[in-house]
Amino acid sequence: MPMSVDTDPHQHGYISDKERYLGRMKRIEGQARGIAKMIDEEKYCIDILTQVSALTRALQGVATGLLDDHLKHCVLDAAKLSDEAAVEKIQEATDAINRLVRS
Repeated sequence: MPMSVDTDPHQHGYISDKERYLGRMKRIEGQARGIAKMIDEEKYCIDILTQVSALTRALQGVATGLLDDHLKHCVLDAAKLSDEAAVEKIQEATDAINRLVRS
C-alpha cells in the first residue's frame, strides 16, 4: 500500500497525543506477538480468534482516533485556507473511511 507524502507544513492533529498513540501501538504489537505465540503453541482456535478480535478492535480504535484528529485539525485548518483545500482534505478523509470500512 503506497504511503501518502504530506508536504503540508502544519502539525498533524494527532501530534498532541503522539505518546498515547505510540503506547497503544506498542500494546497492539504485543498483542500480535501473543497471537503468534498462541498459534505456535497450538492453542485452541476459538481462543486465538478471540484475541484476533481484540487486536482488530484495538487497531480500529487507533484508526478512528486518527480520523477524528484529522477531521478536527487537518480538515478544519484546510477549511480556513480555502474551499478547495477543504474539499481535498474531506476527500482524503472519505477515502480513508472507505478503506477502513472495506477492511
